[in-house]
Amino acid sequence: MLNGFFVIDKQAGVSSHDIVSMVRRAIGMKKVGHTGTLDPFATGVLPVAVGDGTKAIQFLDESEKEYRAIMRLGISTDTQDRTGQVTAERDWSQLGAEDLERQLPRFLGTISQLPPMFSALKRDGVPLYKLARKGIEVERETREVLIHSLSFDWIRLPEACITVRCSRGTYVRTLASDLGEALGCGAHLLELRRTRSGLFREVDALSVDTLAASQHQEGLIMPLDRALAHLTALPLTMLGAKKVGNGVVPAAEDFLEPLPAELAPGRQLRLYAEGRLAAVAQCDQANRLRLSRVFN
Repeated sequence: MLNGFFVIDKQAGVSSHDIVSMVRRAIGMKKVGHTGTLDPFATGVLPVAVGDGTKAIQFLDESEKEYRAIMRLGISTDTQDRTGQVTAERDWSQLGAEDLERQLPRFLGTISQLPPMFSALKRDGVPLYKLARKGIEVERETREVLIHSLSFDWIRLPEACITVRCSRGTYVRTLASDLGEALGCGAHLLELRRTRSGLFREVDALSVDTLAASQHQEGLIMPLDRALAHLTALPLTMLGAKKVGNGVVPAAEDFLEPLPAELAPGRQLRLYAEGRLAAVAQCDQANRLRLSRVFN
C-alpha cells in the first residue's frame, strides 16, 4: 500500500484530473487525488496524493509557489494564454528591454488581481470557464495576492521569460496580461511551467511514464512525514497511541514529551505512535486539542 505524494511533472495538453487517472492506472490504486490544479496548457509540478496522502492534502503548506513563464507582447487573448481567441493586437516595436524591467517594481509585494473568466472559480456553483465558453461574462471581485519576487530570465522581444515566486491563488496569466497593459501593448502567455509548490520541487518531479515503468514505486514517493514536516511532531505513549487509534483525544499525560507551552488556536501538530504518523491534531479556541485526521 502506497501512502504519500508523488511529485508529477505534468505535460501540456492534459488536465490535472487526467493526471490523477493516469497515476491510478500506473500504480493500480483508486485512492488518488491532486493538489493545486494546473491549466491544461501548463506543465510542471503537480503533487499527487495516494493512499493516506489523500487525507493529508488539507494539512499541506502550499502557500508559496514558483513559476516560469514565456509571455508574448502585442497580442491579447480572452484566456490570457495561447489557447484563447485573439481579442486585440497592438504595436510593441517602440519598447525595449529597459521598458519591461522598469515595470517590475509595481508588480512586487501585495497587488490586486481580477480573476480571469477562464478560471475554475465558481459563480452559483458553475465554473467561470463554462460561462466564458458560452460568451457570458460576470462581475468578479478583485483579490489581493502576494508577489514575493519577479524577474526576467531573458528578453527577446516580442517575447520574454519571467520567473515569479508568489502566493497561492495568483494567476500568472493575469500577471502577464496586466504587465502587457502597463506597457500599453497587451500580452499573453505562450508557456507556463510550475517549478515549485510549497516543498514540492521541479527537481523531484517525474513523469507518469517513469512512475508506471518503475519496479520500485515506493522509493519514488514522498512520505507523509516529509510532506507535513512544517508541523510540530509529538510522540505518544502506548496508551496515547491506543486512544488516538480509537479516535479519542489524548490527554497531556499521553505524550512522551510536554505539550508546547503556547498552543494558539488553529495550531496543528503531528502525533506519532512508535515512530509512525498516527494523526494530525489541532488546537481549538479553548486551547484544547482536537483530532483533525487519524491515519491508518
